[in-house]
Parts: sequence; C-alpha cells; structure tokens
Amino acid sequence: MAANRLDIDNATILDNIEEQQVEFAAEVDGDEYEFAVQYDVLEALSGDRPDADDSAIDMFNRFIDPITDASLAALARDDDAALIVVSENDLE
Repeated sequence: MAANRLDIDNATILDNIEEQQVEFAAEVDGDEYEFAVQYDVLEALSGDRPDADDSAIDMFNRFIDPITDASLAALARDDDAALIVVSENDLE
C-alpha cells in the first residue's frame, strides 16, 4: 500500500498509559484504521519520555507531521493488522 495521506480523527486520540502508547483512528484512502504510537516514538522525537508533567497527547500533537509519516510507514508494513503499531523503526 502506497498511501500518502492519513487523516487522523482527533476525537479518537487516547493516551493508553497502561500500554504506554497513544491510540487513534485515521482514514487512509477511504478506509478506517486503528493506530497505536508507542511512547518510544514520542521519546525519540522529543528527547523526553511522556510522564504526568508532559502529556503524551501533547507530545503527539506537537510532532503530528513525523507521526503521520511514521503511521503511513507502519500501515505499508502491515495493513491487515487490527491495530497498526507505530514504532521507532517507522521513523525516517
């Protein structure tokens, strides 16, 4: 899959503290997908790990462009998964 546009549904963004990931739904080429961005990705982008003082959702929004690109890379890797997990390996 070589999609180049991912539209995040902002109403679905959720900080899953227990799983240490930010989860969201997004539309790509008319299809809906569920994504999870690991805290490791946020740490790689920001230099800091999300904690109580610096919300993971705030970090997610601050780095939305590289996260969108990484999400597309993760989707290209495995578009059949029920939950597309975005890891550090998906960052350019």
